[in-house]
Amino acid sequence: MRLLGRAPKTRLFVAAAVVAAVLTNAPVATADHLPYHDPALPVADRVSDLLARMTLDEKIGQMTQAERAAVSNADITSTSLGSLLSGGGSAPSPNNATAWANMYDGFQNAALANRLGIPLIYGVDAVHGHNNVVGATIFPHNIGLGAARNPSLIGQIAQATAREVAGTGVDWDFAPCLCVARNDRWGRTYESFGEKPEIATSYAAPYTTGLQGTTLSTPASVLATAKHYIGDGGTTNGTDQGNTQLSEADLRAIHLPPFAESIRAGVGSVMITYSSWNGVKSHGHQYLITTLLKGELGFSGLVVSDWNGIDQIDGATGFTAAEVRQAVNAGIDMVMVPHEWRTFISMLRAEVQAGRVPMSRIDDANRRILTKKFELGLFERPLTDRSLTPTVGSAAHRTLARQAVRESQVLLKNAGNILPLAKNNNRIFVAGKNADNIGHQSGGWTISWQGGSGATTPGTTILQGIRNAVGASTTVTYNATGSGINNTYQAAIAVVGETPYAEGAGDRPSGMGLDAGDLQVISTLRAAGVPVIVVLVSGRPLDIATQLPNWNALLVAWLPGTEGAGVSDVLFGDHNPTGKLPSTWMQSAGQQPINDGDGKPALFPYGFGLAYGGTVERDPYQVVQAESYASQSGTQLETTTDTGGGQNVGWITTGDWLAYTNVDFGTPTAVSVTSRIASGASTGGTIQYRLGSTTGQVIASVPVSPTGGWQTWTSTTTNLTGSATGVQTVYLTFTASGSGDFLNLNWFRFNR
Repeated sequence: MRLLGRAPKTRLFVAAAVVAAVLTNAPVATADHLPYHDPALPVADRVSDLLARMTLDEKIGQMTQAERAAVSNADITSTSLGSLLSGGGSAPSPNNATAWANMYDGFQNAALANRLGIPLIYGVDAVHGHNNVVGATIFPHNIGLGAARNPSLIGQIAQATAREVAGTGVDWDFAPCLCVARNDRWGRTYESFGEKPEIATSYAAPYTTGLQGTTLSTPASVLATAKHYIGDGGTTNGTDQGNTQLSEADLRAIHLPPFAESIRAGVGSVMITYSSWNGVKSHGHQYLITTLLKGELGFSGLVVSDWNGIDQIDGATGFTAAEVRQAVNAGIDMVMVPHEWRTFISMLRAEVQAGRVPMSRIDDANRRILTKKFELGLFERPLTDRSLTPTVGSAAHRTLARQAVRESQVLLKNAGNILPLAKNNNRIFVAGKNADNIGHQSGGWTISWQGGSGATTPGTTILQGIRNAVGASTTVTYNATGSGINNTYQAAIAVVGETPYAEGAGDRPSGMGLDAGDLQVISTLRAAGVPVIVVLVSGRPLDIATQLPNWNALLVAWLPGTEGAGVSDVLFGDHNPTGKLPSTWMQSAGQQPINDGDGKPALFPYGFGLAYGGTVERDPYQVVQAESYASQSGTQLETTTDTGGGQNVGWITTGDWLAYTNVDFGTPTAVSVTSRIASGASTGGTIQYRLGSTTGQVIASVPVSPTGGWQTWTSTTTNLTGSATGVQTVYLTFTASGSGDFLNLNWFRFNR
């Protein structure tokens, strides 16, 4: 009750000051000159002064985050509402940058009209650019950025995103997502940078600093959010909002490192995951939130719930007073209650008044929230900086996004060096549902929550990028179904894969392959007898091992966003593919979960990625898939039943050869080579490992004997007879004891 009495006392003081000023001609000490309004004071002092003036209702209002469509300006003013957000697809009309800025300023002016003039903070899920706004730059989703392995690029993307977000007035970005996706069935896999914590950890600091700047007070800074804390990528069966069943040691080893790094970099907020840890919902988990996050990790920012996340604590629909109490006492500072925010305020007030939520917890939450508002400069600059509004979708940002697209491409197959394609004097046929569709290539969380199809926002489709890349002497023909192709074309590009989805709808508990339409398109192209290049638009690895032997090349484009020309940059060789798989690529969906180091045979291992011309060095001390050759003579590819690779090189006889460029042996020299072979022949032969050419120095001669079948595999290790150091081109030449085929080769690995 003492807190409720402070406001009238302040007003009486101001009134008395006005009378005294009239009598003495002295300046008036109005509310505009209270200590918390003084930017020269330390933030901690300003927070303490403001906190001391607030009623319980005002404090609870600051802890409440509502959806923009569920409030009026009068609601914002009367309840001292602390925050608004736009859920996915919640936008003003028209949906453009200026309308967003106008909307924000209207809401902010309503907040400033509250008794103490406390500004609100506005949050959005700008997870790959300012993706709710039509015309904004849409960057690749995180899985593609994980393939790029470029922390500096991540910082630039985050900085560009912050400028576009701030240009619409918005102060708070619910990014970066630092989840470590361990099961590709999960519908949010594309929001993860990869299956191992190392990539997300390397990105956490540049992403955080890119959004927040070196200080939050700069006009182009927005509050960053490390999410979703913790373990959402590790749920059993990849079920969204499911149960992560792990020991604490594994939780800390796999899922905690990116959050620890983001906190070290000064992230301003952390969002709690919907998922459970060993059966306990994280939104009510005091150990995870207060003991570990705020205590051990020293997180001093604000903790925010996810959308209606407190409603999941007891497993029943509709949040209760017990759930409100548990969540706040567990350490959540701001509660996202989009539509039932009035009920939340009433319940929390009753819990505090009954002594079940201590006032110290309410004050701690407010101190964290108000600190960030002061640090952001919202009390001094509460409205949109309109000088930033033109940056939304700017040419400079789109150029950066195109760079991100081309660096994220992963080349998984390039038989016969069909790629890169010639720009001139060429005939190219393009097909597939994802070739000319901005919505599809951008994926979920683009303009709407689940994403959409068609021209949802301005950009360059993959087809447009291809057409823009070629010279006048090249013909590019497009038909989505492949109709009209014939053998006069020199190459066919099938742009296929997934269509947009977001959480929940994106879970794939059963099949993970291409749909019937995609398979028919590829079949139509193959029937014309021209080389087929598959460009896969997807938020995760797909089950393609059965079809892969029939494709001449496979380029994984992930979900590239609005700048589809970045894909053509790689297809035509303007950029050498440098992307590396951020996730292990399964041989079949039945292997899920499959991750690096778990012993399951992969179609393509974590970190795999081919290049043109051998400019990217190859590690010979890791398994080298036989089908990843740079060039060959006389061999063919086929699907293998063996572990360690989805294809093998077969039909090998005397005089055939395989070449692998830029093999970096380093120092000291390798001492042996292990070859994975099978043979259904009646006679054997020899594999010669050579340096430099098909007639170069032999460093190993591997005897081949029949194994009893063309898919009956054995590993044979042979000591080297010559030295191999530095970067080399390794040739495998073959000599059979008799006539005809004598060998299938799956992989090889040098040892030292």
